[in-house]
Amino acid sequence: MDLSVVIVNYNVRFFLEQCLSSVFEAGRDIDMEVWVVDNNSVDDSVQMVRDRFPQVHLIANRDNPGFSKANNQALRQAKGDYMLLLNPDTVVEHDTFTKCLQFMRQHDDCGGLGVKMINGEGHYLRESKRGFPTPRTSFFKISGLIRLFPHHPKVAAYYMGHLDEDEVNEIEILPGAFLMFRHEVLDRVGYLDESYFMYGEDIDFSWRIKLAGYKNYYLPTTRIIHYKGECTKKGSMNYVYTFYNAMVIFTKRYFSGGSAKLYLLLIHLAIWLRAGFSFLSRMAKRIAVPLLDFLAAYGGFVAIKQIWAANWAENINYYPPEYTFAVIPFYILAMMAVSWLYGGYEKPVRLLRIIKGMGVGALLLVAFYSLLDETLRYSRMVLLLGSVWSIFAVVVVRLLASLIGIKGYALKARKKHACLIVGNADETSRVKTLYRQLDRAPQSLVEIPVEDASRLEELIRYHRAEEVVFCGKDISLHDIIGLMSTLRTAGVDYRIVPSDSECLIGSEDICTPASVCAWDLETIETPLNRRNKRLFDIVSSLLLLLFSPILYWFQKRRKLYFVHCWAVLKGRRTWVGYDNQPGVFNIRSVNYAQNYRLSNDLIILTRNLFNI
Repeated sequence: MDLSVVIVNYNVRFFLEQCLSSVFEAGRDIDMEVWVVDNNSVDDSVQMVRDRFPQVHLIANRDNPGFSKANNQALRQAKGDYMLLLNPDTVVEHDTFTKCLQFMRQHDDCGGLGVKMINGEGHYLRESKRGFPTPRTSFFKISGLIRLFPHHPKVAAYYMGHLDEDEVNEIEILPGAFLMFRHEVLDRVGYLDESYFMYGEDIDFSWRIKLAGYKNYYLPTTRIIHYKGECTKKGSMNYVYTFYNAMVIFTKRYFSGGSAKLYLLLIHLAIWLRAGFSFLSRMAKRIAVPLLDFLAAYGGFVAIKQIWAANWAENINYYPPEYTFAVIPFYILAMMAVSWLYGGYEKPVRLLRIIKGMGVGALLLVAFYSLLDETLRYSRMVLLLGSVWSIFAVVVVRLLASLIGIKGYALKARKKHACLIVGNADETSRVKTLYRQLDRAPQSLVEIPVEDASRLEELIRYHRAEEVVFCGKDISLHDIIGLMSTLRTAGVDYRIVPSDSECLIGSEDICTPASVCAWDLETIETPLNRRNKRLFDIVSSLLLLLFSPILYWFQKRRKLYFVHCWAVLKGRRTWVGYDNQPGVFNIRSVNYAQNYRLSNDLIILTRNLFNI
């Protein structure tokens, strides 16, 4: 057998589907086997592979053992003379495998091979060729100096920037997204090191190939699309920890003495800097709008208090300082808290939720005010006027955020000016139908025949297009990748619609009519409903524990009463379970999850009050 392709998948079903389609197209004339190792995905990836690609050797893990271990599961059974580790969020050209195999057969010293990679926007990915991460090389990358001198042989050594991206060259480190090697290499260097859960295994394996006497090459005569970052969220702290922990393992294995200490110092410094920056960045994004809400509401509230004191009490200092610095902030924070519960801080922004939440919060404050002692009732009118102002101020903040164009705060989704659909009549018509089912459909959808694809750059400018969709059934992946690589038109998003698929795959996201329909429904998976369901579980569990001296004696399952209460309180269970969510009481109705109401949980719990 010529080639064994190994793909490790984790929750990227639509990317995997497109990847496999391109793999079998590229291997049409090659004696090839394809292995997919799924690391316990929950997005029906396994079922999709079984239904659409029955010829695939599928390994469905019941847990996530990590990238290295999953690859090794397939490599130990693969029979090809050549092996390829391929990411599921990639698309290969129709001649990629042929050219790679031909190159390796002509170069006996080639142990490993990588190809030219572009992202979903057609831009070249520098990690297509990398150098050995020495302490100095890593410092230049971590410090950002590599961006200032992208082609310097020493400063840019991490990406081997001095080498032309369009020339065949010997390199040191191969990219894990596309890593081809000879089967005999496994006999010489062993399998992937399973100490690496994710990241670093490609560096380690590439270096062992070189240490065994082989050479690693970069082959730019064929290209692949790599939707970089789709398998992992690179801004998350989990990514930061996993990536740099891999570097620590690598350092301890291949460096010694002062070099190792210097490298470890740099890595730990990078971890803390990245962690600190990520934390501050996330906090700034989370508190920016609530802080503006508070300041706008507080400023107006205090002004109303001052005006009321000057005109009604005829004494601008009528109200004590604690009213200004404690009571008024409490009023505002209470309204904001209720607004949060109503989804006022969810994205996309919905003004009705904000107004409803702030309004309910104001009514609760008025009711709470009437219960206070006379000495604590500073002014009902200031409370009413201040509440009205707070609602108005919060709405104004959203309007300004929308006008400025802050991401996620657009009150009305901005439609793209134009979208070009490249394909034949039947497919372009099908894509137009798909787009019309999306709430993000462009203002105009322009059909471009395949024969006019060579004039695409001119057509993009003429129609002022911001999006181009390629029909995978009518135009080859080779031509699509070629167009994406040569156009590089600023501000244009590229998408591919695979044959017989209802998904629009792009660099930023994947759109399907099903996902839009699911969002329009008040599904249980929306952030608002997930939060409210969790709050209900906490409050109800506390109440059940509080009244346990009475309720316990009426239970049919007394031994489980406190077990279930504590399990729900800790988040290990929910009172009403659905799908894969473990619950004390489980609901298998699809309608429950798609049209979720908090009242349903209350009714179910009440009906089973003595069966906890």
